[in-house]
Amino acid sequence: GAISIAVYGNFSAPKAQEVMVARGGTIELMRPDETTGRLASVVSVQTFSVIRSMYPFRLHGGTKDFLIVGCDSGKVTILEYIPDLNELKQVHCETFGKTGCRRIVPGQYMAVDPKGRAVMVGAIEKQKLVYIMNRDASNRLTISSPLEAHKSNTVIFSMVGVDVGFDNPIFACIELDYADADQDPTGEAAEETEKNLTYYELDLGLNHVIRKWSEPIARTASMLLAVPGGGDGPS
Repeated sequence: GAISIAVYGNFSAPKAQEVMVARGGTIELMRPDETTGRLASVVSVQTFSVIRSMYPFRLHGGTKDFLIVGCDSGKVTILEYIPDLNELKQVHCETFGKTGCRRIVPGQYMAVDPKGRAVMVGAIEKQKLVYIMNRDASNRLTISSPLEAHKSNTVIFSMVGVDVGFDNPIFACIELDYADADQDPTGEAAEETEKNLTYYELDLGLNHVIRKWSEPIARTASMLLAVPGGGDGPS
């Protein structure tokens, strides 16, 4: 089948250059074959679901990546590739909503803090959940209860994690508030509705998410990409 999502990461070992792809309901791990110059399939798993989003992430100090998957099951699933067994192992599976690809059930969008401390899972409309990632005493991955960052009457177009070093994790979203347009039968409010770039901050000390900053942007904006800033980039 056709590839709908492809993400790069080091899933089997440090510095292993690999690609995880989604084909409908199948997740496949691929890596370059130096002899043929092509991508070779390492392992393929049928999930019997519709994969809506997936993203690699690595806990701070870790040597390889986990894969976090959003699908139509109403759950967020974290997978780890086990090289010795050549299989994708389910590390966590947290339920947060109803099944199906619904507009207000998170899973359509996903963003990861570059330091691997938190992940935001968002729906097309209204709902956004933030999970805090950590380790337990046995060095196993742990996931917190979800923290809500919902905003009613809002459509989300894109979501990305912002690199802020070790400050509180920040996630950026493109949002469109349709509350006024919904109440206006003339259609004028719909034409004047602005898209906003909004920052959500996860306060690790107080354990909640705040809507930190919002700024109008072009109506044609539809996607966010995080780029280096400070001394490393064009800020």
